Amino acid sequence: MAYHDTPHHPVSDGLHPAIYVGLAVLALWFVVSAWAFFGSEGHYAGFAVAVVTGFFVVAAAIPWIFWRVARKNAASGEDDTKRTPFSDWWRGEVETGQGPVEGWDAAIEVLLPFGVAAIGMTLIGLAFRLAA
Repeated sequence: MAYHDTPHHPVSDGLHPAIYVGLAVLALWFVVSAWAFFGSEGHYAGFAVAVVTGFFVVAAAIPWIFWRVARKNAASGEDDTKRTPFSDWWRGEVETGQGPVEGWDAAIEVLLPFGVAAIGMTLIGLAFRLAA
């Protein structure tokens, strides 16, 4: 068996901040498409979509608050400007409870459900509008 010397890729214990931005963008896309296609039909549709929007706001606010608290309570010796570039994180590994996963695989596993939901909501809304 041949041994191939490969360059060392960083091992991370969490997701890159760009992944969280991607999640926020996909959640916003989902909410906007829900409002655009379903917010004006019926007497209670606007109220129902507002409740769903509230759920998404709370779901996004909780991790953001945790991040702010952790950042404030971080040791003063840690430099927040020394972040791993996304390209290095993408090629590296992410440590999970089941073992290490490649960065690109972790990004796809996290972003795929929200992306499919946002695209699905848009397509369902378009079909709903075209059928009406």
